[in-house]
Amino acid sequence: GTFTKSFGSVGGYVAASAELVAQLRRHASASLYAPAMSVPATQQALSALRVIMGDNKSAGDLGQRKIAQLRRNSNLFRKGLLEMGCRVLGDIDSPVIPIMLYHPEKICNFSRACLRRGLAVVVVG
Repeated sequence: GTFTKSFGSVGGYVAASAELVAQLRRHASASLYAPAMSVPATQQALSALRVIMGDNKSAGDLGQRKIAQLRRNSNLFRKGLLEMGCRVLGDIDSPVIPIMLYHPEKICNFSRACLRRGLAVVVVG
């Protein structure tokens, strides 16, 4: 998983068996050569998780309200894309909404058009 998009931080994690994690630590180049997450980045991810889980008393139910709003916004956006005729992949209720553009020249134009409208997208091509 990633902390970059999910928690406004950097880095990521592997959710796997202890055996697989140990194997990755021994053999994955990212584990061998990359620096560890910085303390501020780690704290950012932990703080976000605490708010989402309701463990931060000063935030109250902010995390649950934000997750519910993200779900509503994502589903509304997905519905609009489908109504426009886009080929949308991924799961309902997920804030990750992959769409297929098929033509490489459309990728850059799509990214720029979204940026002009204040919409954050990650393009892969």
